[in-house]
Amino acid sequence: MSVPVIPAFVLTGFLGAGKTTLLNRIVRDPALADTAVVINEYGDVALDHLLVEKSGDGVVLLSSGCLCCSLRGDLLDTLADLATRRAAGGLPPFARVVIETTGLAHPTPVLQTLLAPQIVAAGYALAAVVAVADAQRGEALLDAHEESVAQLAVADRILVSKADLVADPSPFAARLAALNPRARIERVEDVLPADLLSAGSLAPAVARKPRPFFSAHDASIASFVLATSTAMEPHRFLAFLDELRERYGESLLRLKGLVKLADDPLRPVVVQGVQHVLHAPERLPAWPDADDRTRIVLITKGGDRQRIEDLFAAFSGEVRLDAPDREALTNNPLAF
Repeated sequence: MSVPVIPAFVLTGFLGAGKTTLLNRIVRDPALADTAVVINEYGDVALDHLLVEKSGDGVVLLSSGCLCCSLRGDLLDTLADLATRRAAGGLPPFARVVIETTGLAHPTPVLQTLLAPQIVAAGYALAAVVAVADAQRGEALLDAHEESVAQLAVADRILVSKADLVADPSPFAARLAALNPRARIERVEDVLPADLLSAGSLAPAVARKPRPFFSAHDASIASFVLATSTAMEPHRFLAFLDELRERYGESLLRLKGLVKLADDPLRPVVVQGVQHVLHAPERLPAWPDADDRTRIVLITKGGDRQRIEDLFAAFSGEVRLDAPDREALTNNPLAF
């Protein structure tokens, strides 16, 4: 009998954005009682009044039913330990895990950890990145801190806090939409969105959305979609991923998508990656919507969009005028 996958959600956002408030709402929500929360230090989050029972080293059972774990070492070891103790019956079962990053943290190392083979073997899967954005200080933070830009650029969902304290939050909302045109952006309300930690996020949303606004402040971040209706041969797709990581790995903040392969075009493959780290592609039982094209979202920092698009076209076999073919791109030492 197969063990259900535990969806892992990353909660990020700059210092003072409101992650603590959101995390408290999560652990108080009865619908999310079967949640494990991994935080950096207990003192960083106002949960002390909720701690009721020690369940083991570094793990407490909250009055709401959630598990709370302090991250004092390596995230990989922490998650593996939680999974082992859950399987052995040493901890109450949990249906999902929320990993809160520090306000100054760049999200890439956390995402890389969640894509590591050991985490997959422990039964976890990266479901979504949720970022809290401070409407009151957001523009200044984006201008001054690269970490803030990266946190919001890789998010699947952006929750805007403190919008009621700003006379006109629309310029900040427009900048967020420009920085991350494929994120779901909404205000933080008193009641949590019912689908905030939905496991449905495991199938990445990769619908094409236009970039509505451009800001020179965030020009180093690009978000775009590689799409084709052609079913790719599996070996050619894997070769494309290898070339992409080799040439542009350092600039890949995030890669995610649904891929149509020729060996089974009715069952798409989910692909996720961060820099040089790639999650093992997994098959879905069917396409999640009527669109059965390959759609891969890339979020890059300083990457060359045109060359990446040419590389993808070459490996997918698409004919493009004045664009090199796969042989020219991969075997010509002067191509790049």
